[in-house]
Amino acid sequence: MTLHISDRRERTLVATADHALAGLAALARPFRRRQQPRAPKRILVVRLERIGDLLMTLPALADLRAFAPDAEIDLVVGSWNADLARAIDPVTRVQCLDASWLAREREGRGVLSLVAAARQWRSTPYDLAINFEPDIRGNLMLGASGAAWTAGYRSGGGGPLLDVAVDFDTRAHTTDNARRLVAAIFDSPVPSEQPPTLVVPTDAHENASRLLAGRGQPLIGVHVSGGRAIKQWPVERFAEVARCLVEQSGTTIVLSGAASDRPLVETVKSALPEPKVIDVAGRVDLLTLAGVIERLDVLVTGDTGPMHLAVAVGTPVVAIFGPSDPARYAPRGPLDRVIRVDLPCSPCNRIRMPPARCVGHTPDCLQSVTVNDVFSAAASVLDAAARSGTLPVRLLPND
Repeated sequence: MTLHISDRRERTLVATADHALAGLAALARPFRRRQQPRAPKRILVVRLERIGDLLMTLPALADLRAFAPDAEIDLVVGSWNADLARAIDPVTRVQCLDASWLAREREGRGVLSLVAAARQWRSTPYDLAINFEPDIRGNLMLGASGAAWTAGYRSGGGGPLLDVAVDFDTRAHTTDNARRLVAAIFDSPVPSEQPPTLVVPTDAHENASRLLAGRGQPLIGVHVSGGRAIKQWPVERFAEVARCLVEQSGTTIVLSGAASDRPLVETVKSALPEPKVIDVAGRVDLLTLAGVIERLDVLVTGDTGPMHLAVAVGTPVVAIFGPSDPARYAPRGPLDRVIRVDLPCSPCNRIRMPPARCVGHTPDCLQSVTVNDVFSAAASVLDAAARSGTLPVRLLPND
């Protein structure tokens, strides 16, 4: 079994831990009475990572509900995803745990603290616990949970702690990996696609309607921040794409982002005529943002959480990819467009530990994506919508 861990020292540590865990599991096996529940009534799901990671799990959660229609499903997420998690239809209850390596702007718990928190789950008789993250730390939490049956990925370490352990296929989409894990738990083929499971609340819809009221169509969203420097397409190019869209179609541009993204947003905003801009960056909660995105004709963005939010609410996306692997993360709707260049080194998928030669400037894989590439993609999406009768506008590529 190959561990999918890029850092060699970390990979060695995890491999050593796995060998030790395998030995302990073998010694304990004669004394453990493990039996897979046929119809689990209480299920624990762990998904601690960022917005996009949670949203890519929605189809698997819908599968889980199909396999266990009467079960209560408790979902454990980072606090930044709490409101979003409560809007997922199959979820009964939401718990929050912030991991230190994921928390970014806030403090989070270390591994020992997370395992201690997981031990408190023993007070609830979970029939099944699932870790959707290929990470030994999540599997350690499952091992401490006291659940009757546990499942997750072994390729990030911690496989000996699991009753059902599958490999995370790095060539496959994250959504497909999650659905395959659920299917393995129930020893079944992956079921047919389930309906979307993100339910935007009424008040978020109303807030979005107020923000967008009285503006002309089409509405095109521009999410300028890449979230990380290594994924940041030059802000001036976002501004130029937005300006071209306004000039050639009279579109209204909706700018989104976090409060920390204000400098980037202001750069784009300053390039546009004021009546043609709606600025919601740092001014709306996550569910209101979902309501706003749901009303857009297309969202232009990098590989970001809002990209996955657009997928969840059915809005077409023009997604600019650099080091991220589109095979694992890209939107896959019929009108979605992924813009990238094929370099020998890309996609490296080294987001958290980028190559030294790509730090401090726009990496070549993003620098090579042109304004016309992105504008033409947005034009093609709008043109396709116009041909289908859902949008009365036609754009031509920018020469």
